[in-house]
This record gives sequence, structure tokens and C-alpha cells, in this order.
Amino acid sequence: QVQLVESGGGLVQAGGSLRLACAASGRFFSINAMGWYRQAPGKQRELVALMTSGGSTNYVDSVKGRFTISRDNAKDIVNLQMNSLKPEDTGVYYCNARLKRQSYTAPQDYWGQGTQVTVSS
Repeated sequence: QVQLVESGGGLVQAGGSLRLACAASGRFFSINAMGWYRQAPGKQRELVALMTSGGSTNYVDSVKGRFTISRDNAKDIVNLQMNSLKPEDTGVYYCNARLKRQSYTAPQDYWGQGTQVTVSS
């Protein structure tokens, strides 16, 4: 089984920083991309940041310049450094991985259980 485990969430004051980490474990052939999504109360889940296996990144406009995604491919870990946090960043952050269980299978999405990030004003 493939498992994604997030860590690093918590409560911080506006302007503070948090670093999230997600570790993928289990049996799989390759990871095409890993990223972070978040969901605020009453809102749809949105893509925050992603990184492909080739190292390209993408961020939602609202976090550009404040958040940085990084990957350790050897350890199948993706991190999200969040600086200058705002109350609007509050939500449950989910790790996502698109991976192949086998070389001959199509990529599938896997999700972590989520970690709460709360930014107080």
C-alpha cells in the first residue's frame, strides 16, 4: 500500500512561519509529481504548490513569494516552507502524490490525511 503522511502543521501568529513535510512510503515504481493542496472551511480544495519529478514548480498566485516547495526524491519527501503567513492561509493542508505503482500502469493520485494550519490575526 502507498501511504502519505504529513507533519508540521500547527498554530502560528500572522507573519510567522511553518514548514510542512510529507513522506511517501510503500511500493511504487516512480513519482511523477508531489504537491500540496489546502481546504479552508466552506471552500473547495485548491492547489497550493506542486513539483514534478523534473523539478519544475507551480504555485497558486496568493502564495507566490511566500511559500517554497522542495522535494527529496531519494527519500520521497516533499516539503512546503511557508513564510509570512496570513490568516487567509488557514486550512487543512493535504499532501498529494501522482505516482505509478508499476512501470506499465497509469499514474494515480494518492492523498495524505491532512494537517491543520491555523494562522491567527
